[in-house]
Amino acid sequence: MATKIRRIVVAIRDLDQSSRGAMRKAASIAAATGARIELFHALEWPAGGRFAPYTSDLRRRLERLARLPVFAGLRATAHLERDYPPHEAIVRRAIATKADLVIATVQNPARGGRLLLRNTDWELIRQCPCPVLLAKSPRGYEKPKVLVAVDPFHAHAKPASLDAALLRVGGGFARTLKGSLHAFHSYMPVVDLMPVRVNPAMPEVEDLHKAQVARAFSDLAKSAGITPARRHLRMGNVQMQLEAVVRRLGVQVVVMGAISRSGLRRIFIGNSAEQVLDALTCDVLVVKPPGFKTSATRHVAPAA
Repeated sequence: MATKIRRIVVAIRDLDQSSRGAMRKAASIAAATGARIELFHALEWPAGGRFAPYTSDLRRRLERLARLPVFAGLRATAHLERDYPPHEAIVRRAIATKADLVIATVQNPARGGRLLLRNTDWELIRQCPCPVLLAKSPRGYEKPKVLVAVDPFHAHAKPASLDAALLRVGGGFARTLKGSLHAFHSYMPVVDLMPVRVNPAMPEVEDLHKAQVARAFSDLAKSAGITPARRHLRMGNVQMQLEAVVRRLGVQVVVMGAISRSGLRRIFIGNSAEQVLDALTCDVLVVKPPGFKTSATRHVAPAA
């Protein structure tokens, strides 16, 4: 994410069930930064098919969304485009507009059900070069608590530069919305990491491990100006510990990093990523490491 957010693309999945929450959050960020907002909808078509005749109606409906009261006084526009698949269409539009942030809604499949990510969400996370804000909560932002999930030991081949990027982006996000920045890390005990069982009569081994983790985490958080009271170091399963901290603090945004594993083209979000992202009920801001290049290919839509 750029130092200053200048352009925001809001991916509108369904014109009949558009997310007012995602648009409200885009408006909050734009009001604080002066950013331009574009509501973007990709119109799909079957293989070998022609563009649907109701294009004009869809464009008018999208433009009406851009004129909603929530955008009053802001620079909000609408853009409808023929493109497929949806995640690549969003990525291509983000690149074309030089977007600093993409906002996508994660919709609840059933009343009271979990907010599950769809395939389009996962592919957007993996392919979008700029940060992606997954709007999972309908709540607006009011001095939000922003929690950055870091990994000071760079597990899973995570580049060291990613933690710095996460803290920079998270810090900028918190400052923009006059919120507070927190850091989180969860680690496993030595007994779960060693190939052979550690003698339980040697607690000093566990104490040493804890001290090393705490030192590395503290140094990383300190480098971002995060006070000890806002550093949250936990031992145990990352999903359970992160959920617990989010609930206890009332966190509105969790910042996580996306990494590319060597030898694979797919992008992963780190340890237990899929379980963590699906389990969280707050918004998630996903950030790529510096130098990330998308593999989304250029696409030319068929003639109308």
